[in-house]
Amino acid sequence: MKKIFYLGVLLFGLASSASAQGIPKELWGTWTIRRVIPATTVSCWNEKQAKKIVGTELEYSADLFRWDKIVTNKPTAEVTTLTAEEFAKSNSGMGADSSQVTFEQIGIAAKQATQVVIAHPKSDVTGTTIEIPGDAVLIKDQNTIIFSVCNVYFEAARKSKS
Repeated sequence: MKKIFYLGVLLFGLASSASAQGIPKELWGTWTIRRVIPATTVSCWNEKQAKKIVGTELEYSADLFRWDKIVTNKPTAEVTTLTAEEFAKSNSGMGADSSQVTFEQIGIAAKQATQVVIAHPKSDVTGTTIEIPGDAVLIKDQNTIIFSVCNVYFEAARKSKS
C-alpha cells in the first residue's frame, strides 16, 4: 500500500513539474485586442464593459505577462492541446439557457488548438479576482489569439514591429 502511495506522489510531482513552464515563444510579442467575438454565452459583462478592453494591448515574453497596466513578472504557463470537442464541452452548459460555444463560433477552423494558461497573482480587473484579459488564450494562428473574459470572447492580433 505504501509503495502505491509513494508512486502516486512521485508521478504527481513529475506531471506537475512537466506542465509548468515559461510562456512559449510563439506567444511572445505585443498583441492588440481588436474585437469582441459574437458567441452564444452567458456573461457577467455587458456590451459596454466588454468594449472597454477593445484596443488595449497584451504583452508576452519570457520575463513578463502584461495587460494594460497589470504586469506579472516571471510568469509560468501551462501549455496544452485542446480539441474542438473538449473546448465545447468545457465551455458550454447543459441547458437551453446555458452558454453553447464552439471553435466554429469563435473563428477556429482547426480540430484542435494550443491553449496557454498563465499563472498570476489575484487581480480585481473583472470583478472575479481570478481573470486578467489574456491570461488564458487559444492560439488561432501565428498572428491571432482568442481569449475570454467573464465569458465574453475576444480576438487579439499580433502588433507588427515598425
